[in-house]
Amino acid sequence: MAMQNELAKSLVKKPSTLLYPFEKYESIPGSRGRVIIDMTKCIGCGLCIRDCPAFAIEMVGKGITCDMKWYSSRCVFCGQCVEVCPRAAITQETDYDLASDDKSSLVFEYTRPRQS
Repeated sequence: MAMQNELAKSLVKKPSTLLYPFEKYESIPGSRGRVIIDMTKCIGCGLCIRDCPAFAIEMVGKGITCDMKWYSSRCVFCGQCVEVCPRAAITQETDYDLASDDKSSLVFEYTRPRQS
């Protein structure tokens, strides 16, 4: 009898899950997601590369003229790069949905604005 009551209750209740990927969760404030590198603030010191435990950041070039690549497929979203950056050039958004079947779309390139 108890099971019949539970079945009757669940027929009128909404499901507690979402139909992902058609419905998406709101991201939680303060959660760690996509890494954003502001190349106008970056001084090319390389501290983010040295502190990254997953080797998810790559510097192309040297110093103030370098460009950066962030490999989201390698990243463990620990936030070490954000904490160690002396110029606050690296931030993390709350965007959690980064999955893709194309590995090249998981590499984010950040280039410096070229002055003419």
